[in-house]
Amino acid sequence: MSAQPERPPRTTMQDPAAMRVHPELRAAFESLPRFSDPYEDIEGTRAGFHAMLAAVPADRTGVDSERFEIPRADGSALTVEVYRPEGGAGSGGGEGAAPGPDARTAAHGAGGALPAVLHFHGGGFALGRSLPGQDRAAIALCRELPAVVITVEYRLAPEHRYPAGVEDCYLALEWAAEQAGGLGIDPARIALAGKSAGGGLSAAVALMARDRGGPAIVHQSLCVPDLDDRVGAEEGADGEGADVGGADVGGADVGGADVEGADVEGADAERADAGGELGARVTTGRSVQRSWKHYLPEGTAAAEAYAAAARATDLAGLPPAYVLVCDLDPMRDAGLAYARRLMDAGVPVTVRNVPGAWHGFELFAPETRVAKEMTAHWTGQLRAALYPVAG
Repeated sequence: MSAQPERPPRTTMQDPAAMRVHPELRAAFESLPRFSDPYEDIEGTRAGFHAMLAAVPADRTGVDSERFEIPRADGSALTVEVYRPEGGAGSGGGEGAAPGPDARTAAHGAGGALPAVLHFHGGGFALGRSLPGQDRAAIALCRELPAVVITVEYRLAPEHRYPAGVEDCYLALEWAAEQAGGLGIDPARIALAGKSAGGGLSAAVALMARDRGGPAIVHQSLCVPDLDDRVGAEEGADGEGADVGGADVGGADVGGADVEGADVEGADAERADAGGELGARVTTGRSVQRSWKHYLPEGTAAAEAYAAAARATDLAGLPPAYVLVCDLDPMRDAGLAYARRLMDAGVPVTVRNVPGAWHGFELFAPETRVAKEMTAHWTGQLRAALYPVAG
């Protein structure tokens, strides 16, 4: 019997699924690394992420920031950082200080109060926290909108499972509204924003504010949001342990790359052979399931609405929303379904899909037109919500 000729190895872009990648993103896709399961050593994963951020300090030109401690009911404290245009409202109070009397003088708008953005970082509910004063997403929004941007160092899973993180985010919203005068914030222009897990937290906090009669929210910006614990459930049940999981990292720029919402999931060679290069290199349903497994309380069969906003049965009365999804993201369909349900409930919604892009693609392709247009679109929508044109 004659020997069969050895088959040449198949290149990444010969994979049929990988061919769906946008042409401008193919080089970046080819360079995607494979990481190990971040939950195997979550402290090591966080340390590595922070080391990466520290290697390239943020450009804070034109922006000041202060850190505040908000007391929780149990006596512990939630840390938030407030970013403002340089020399603007409330600068100079020092860590833990209450907003000062000069806070009513804003850096923009001839002394008027600025709008505010509560920014919740991504990271699979488990990592993604920026270094103090180094949240690139917050700095960019502060400059470009302009706005007071409040980043929230919510408690992280798996050490602190739901509802710890989302309750921290809601506490920060209440604090921002109560301290609006001292922080130089216009309380009628407070928005929520986040990517990935941060987008899911934004949607959940909007639900909480409606249900609890909390602070008014003018806009919710949900970028590639992690909204539904059912995403990838079939994949997770079919191959538990085969996927090495994923989590998103947020709020940073490394060498010019915005890593807000960028994926740190991994895949081993066995999974690459079984699922193709697309499944080996980018976020999959199984990695989404792994994130939810570490966020929800052990034994949870179905998430509550404040954990997974897609579980909410009534979406009426929520603030106007922006929903951005990526074509190759397993969370795309859940995001689009949520947007449609918001529309059906009478909520104004703007939807944007990035064709041929995967979850967190902008980390690896920050200078591409696709990445720049995506960022410009969601930033522009947030600006329009905070600075509406008078009728």
